[in-house]
Amino acid sequence: MAAGTSVLALILALGACSRDGAAPEEEISYIEDDASDQTPGTEKEASWETLSQNEARDRFTYANYEDVAVTHVDLDLDVDFEAKTIAGKAILDFTRKSDADELVLDANDLTINTVEADVDGDWVETDYEMGPDDDIMGSKFEIALPAGADRVRIDYVTSPQAEGIQWLSPEQTKGGEFPYLFTQFQPLYARTMAPLQDTPAVRFTYDAHVTTPPELIAVMSARQDEGPRDGDYSFKMSQPIPSYLLALAVGDIEFRAISEDVGVYSEDYIVDDAAAEFEDTPKMMDAIEAMYGPYRWGRYDLLVLPPSFPFGGMENPRLSFMTPTLIAGDKSLTNVVAHELAHSWSGNLVTNATWRDAWLNEGFTSYVENRTMEALYGPERAVMERALDKKSLMNEVDIAPDPALTALKMPADMNHPDDAFGDVSYVGGMFFLKFLETRFGRETFDEFLKSYFDHYAFQSVTTEDFLSYFEDNLWEDHPDAVTKEEIDAWVYEPGFPDSIEDPKSDAFEKVQAQLDAWLGGGDAGGLETSAWTTHEWLYFLRALPNSVTTEQLAALDDRFELSGSHNAEIACAWYLKAIQAGYEPVFEPLDVFLTSVGRGKFIYPLYQSLVDNGHREWAEAVYASARPGYHPIAQRRIDEIFSE
Repeated sequence: MAAGTSVLALILALGACSRDGAAPEEEISYIEDDASDQTPGTEKEASWETLSQNEARDRFTYANYEDVAVTHVDLDLDVDFEAKTIAGKAILDFTRKSDADELVLDANDLTINTVEADVDGDWVETDYEMGPDDDIMGSKFEIALPAGADRVRIDYVTSPQAEGIQWLSPEQTKGGEFPYLFTQFQPLYARTMAPLQDTPAVRFTYDAHVTTPPELIAVMSARQDEGPRDGDYSFKMSQPIPSYLLALAVGDIEFRAISEDVGVYSEDYIVDDAAAEFEDTPKMMDAIEAMYGPYRWGRYDLLVLPPSFPFGGMENPRLSFMTPTLIAGDKSLTNVVAHELAHSWSGNLVTNATWRDAWLNEGFTSYVENRTMEALYGPERAVMERALDKKSLMNEVDIAPDPALTALKMPADMNHPDDAFGDVSYVGGMFFLKFLETRFGRETFDEFLKSYFDHYAFQSVTTEDFLSYFEDNLWEDHPDAVTKEEIDAWVYEPGFPDSIEDPKSDAFEKVQAQLDAWLGGGDAGGLETSAWTTHEWLYFLRALPNSVTTEQLAALDDRFELSGSHNAEIACAWYLKAIQAGYEPVFEPLDVFLTSVGRGKFIYPLYQSLVDNGHREWAEAVYASARPGYHPIAQRRIDEIFSE
């Protein structure tokens, strides 16, 4: 959008006219926030052992949230693209649960200018201490609390190297004219933008005021600013969220409405394609609401980020961040949209209290995602996705460096919260809920999940909280459906029990028959693929045996032009097989792929495969060129691959 036009209902739209009198942009109505269900439910005793406070604590935070809990954050942020810093003022409201005389926060690479406490309406300077820097957790930030203080105000500046903030030069954007900034705070990087109790155990509301260059637009995980594009934006999140769901993006961003309550933001080059690709999002919302109750966040919009975004999506409330690699032109990858939307129930509404319990976020969400795909596109697509996911899960379990990382409840001594974000939590958690659905019946299980989301709405819970609620509200009424030993095997024991579903796809059986015939000496020209979806291609490519020859790969490439495929999922699967087989013609398009895509799902295994298959020197040369465009999170992960 050119400078001087209205923010198009940027932001969210009120159909305002531009300053030069242009016609109003399309309108989208705003639904008032529904925060009516924020009262915690009554806790019930469970036969699973109740965790002690120490056992239930998030070990990746310094915060003393058991004694003093932040309840509201007011942010004033000044974005400086030249310095690659954000100058911030943060006012933190809190409640004391004890006679504690200090507030302990998390901070990472923040320069603190002043710290004040509000005492009887007057701001007075107070003592503070910033602890040594830890590579993972950053620093312990201790603030002395005078008697009667219930707020603190902190003046600070972020670091240009903040791991949760990516700064893109104009040359790194498609438009090429303006810079871009976006944040990624899960699991513990909100502390790189503001001093916070950076743990999913703590939830707070927030207001924010953001100053940017006047030609750029800011959006956040909140109710958006409704004024013009002028570099001065205000935001409000009235539902309590954990810190990792804070989100900010600043850039030359356009908007397209999909419905009255759903829309897409992105750079201009892809905004129309994104709106078309994601046009089923309102139907997804209808399907989830029919199963699990109302969406409680007001609007739901999506922001398609530049290619360096390291994830498929991020479930920031009201504004999911999405990778452009989902824009395949055929809606074949929109399960990621369903996943991020489903987080509005599982993860954002009911949140894992620690990263050991990440399956409560990701497993539940993957289950709701798959149910949504079934509701919109039929059982066969849902089965295909589960079949592909199960194979990936079993591969992850087989190569896990520590068996403890293959249980749904992650070990207490895991090294980094990132350890919890693999197929074990996502896919394993989904299959556990699928197991429960089978044992209790879909209708009964859906009613249970809906009641679970209602009971714990806007709260953070542990695995043991879920199991207690499960016992009292489902198992007690159907005691013969499962045994405690079966539940414990799923949740606490390494690997997965034999009761895990074995999804059977008729479509995949037909693909396998063609693959077998071709491997037996058939001609690649005889493969009938015109009706194949992305899922069938993925099955075919992943099922190619290790013994496949370069001649056979060349025949496939000649027939289907797989090298350079514009479908990132298919391209990655093809490149992985080609690297392993030593198929040299793939390296030129692979270079282009690695330097233009920043999604970790693709680039991490590709770099690892290159190293494992004798191409380290080539991979290092490509990485040296591509690294400046990768997100800091991706840089850290790939640096580790080359350091091994």
